[in-house]
Amino acid sequence: MVTLRRIEQGDNLELAQIIRTSLEDLGYALEGTVYTDPNTDRMFSCYQSVGTAYWIAEENGKLIGGSGIGRLECEGEVCEVCELQRMFLTSDSRGKGIGWMLMKNCLEFAKQSGYERIYLETFPKMPGALKLYERSGFRYIGQSLGKTGHFSCSVFMIRDL
Repeated sequence: MVTLRRIEQGDNLELAQIIRTSLEDLGYALEGTVYTDPNTDRMFSCYQSVGTAYWIAEENGKLIGGSGIGRLECEGEVCEVCELQRMFLTSDSRGKGIGWMLMKNCLEFAKQSGYERIYLETFPKMPGALKLYERSGFRYIGQSLGKTGHFSCSVFMIRDL
């Protein structure tokens, strides 16, 4: 049975391992991604401010991944855009509808938090993720938004809320 819950301090190490292993498996263990982002090792503290949240997916009590919402840091302006962040699952958990469960939570939270749009950055060789994003109403845009620091990502998508 899969359940979702908010991130806890004790999840940091295991979640960072899932994220990095996923990126290694996909060939995206690169500078300028969450692979080298120092926030990947301190996820709990990154999702404690208003307008941010991160959900952990567990299957029979075992952490199998997660996804979150963070405010997109924009260039010198008030920005009512949030970012879908760090959506990763273990390899054996993919394709089971768990990403959809996480996505629904993230979209609902973003709406309730007053965001107008939701943005994401990803990679082209993640067909399962891209299919989920497209089915969830995201559309491709030609350039990155905000200041994420993830300069190695090459696919940018946005969705109105």
